[in-house]
Amino acid sequence: MSAFTLHTRETAPAAARPTLDAVARKFGGLPDAVGLMAGSPELLTGFLAANASFEASSLDPIQREVVVLTVATRNRCHLCVAMHTATLVRLGVDETSIRALRDGGPLSDDRLEALRRFTLAVLDRAGAVPDDELRAFLDAGHEPRAALDVVLGVGTYTISTFANRLTRAPLDPPFAPYAWEPAA
Repeated sequence: MSAFTLHTRETAPAAARPTLDAVARKFGGLPDAVGLMAGSPELLTGFLAANASFEASSLDPIQREVVVLTVATRNRCHLCVAMHTATLVRLGVDETSIRALRDGGPLSDDRLEALRRFTLAVLDRAGAVPDDELRAFLDAGHEPRAALDVVLGVGTYTISTFANRLTRAPLDPPFAPYAWEPAA
């Protein structure tokens, strides 16, 4: 039994309805995770605003997905891993790299691997990344701004993964081919 309501536009709190309308227009429907987040209009609005900021960050789409999938696997969010695996497939990322991200393994691209490792360091150390790990990230060709944008991505997708896990957001059918079970 879930304590959370899977809201539709009609059942959602009034404050969440304009946001739900915008999401439904953008995606052609309302994802279940969004319907569940609508129980807190502030959570829903905050996540979507943070996500829009992350999308506008200095990281390119593949880099953003490396951050997101690293957070999603670390936080064990089945829905997030499936959704962002689909995004990586759509972006044309090779299967070996996607598998490595899903398994928490190293990436063959040195710059993306530095990004993955830095994201883990931010998560593991609550942002207090040691100088040598920050230096390795910068030495891989990333700018200092990118380090701050990783923090934005970690925060944004910690909100999402925690909300999805708390509400037990189901795997929407379009993402079923990318279902994920974490390694033991």
